[in-house]
Amino acid sequence: MARETFISYKYSEAKDLRDTILDKLGGDARYYKGETAESPDMTNDTVDRIKNNLKNMIFGTSVTVVIISPNIKNSDWIDWEIEYSLKEYKRQSTTSKTNGVIGVIMKHNGSYDWLVSNNQNSDGCSTRYIDQSKLYDIIHGNRYNLDTDDKYSCPTCQSFDQLNGSYIALVEEERFLQNPSYYIENAYDKSKVTGDYNLKKKR
Repeated sequence: MARETFISYKYSEAKDLRDTILDKLGGDARYYKGETAESPDMTNDTVDRIKNNLKNMIFGTSVTVVIISPNIKNSDWIDWEIEYSLKEYKRQSTTSKTNGVIGVIMKHNGSYDWLVSNNQNSDGCSTRYIDQSKLYDIIHGNRYNLDTDDKYSCPTCQSFDQLNGSYIALVEEERFLQNPSYYIENAYDKSKVTGDYNLKKKR
């Protein structure tokens, strides 16, 4: 089932990937509530006007897709958009619930090694290391935060499932583009069990 979705991204380096995601969503792209090529230019708007416009786009969505690009931390808005997505807000009789959030790691110079490295543990398990210095606190604060009795995918090495062990899972763009609806739905499912996660909702 399609979900109303907002895409958070750094325009100068991730616009093309945003467009590709929308193309891959096909007919489900009609549920997309974020910026498009036809959106008005807000470059010279005040901070308050920009925030209000973004609030209007995010409010009522159920999933936020965050494009993780090399210079994401230089954005003025992405961490704020994630914070707004994770909080609950009420407008008149409507309450916007906590969004599911999925991070899509952008391929850069033909690789993901600007952010991701893989290691083989002595017990045979393969683990993935994410360079947290490249991420906002609100992103890595919602990584590996599943808090259930069976939270570890491998109790021996105490590793987390890459998709369900973190409220904000990070998926390489090639995997995500193979089936974006699957990952959007997974993020939505986690938004229905927020009590299973230690959520960090502030930047």
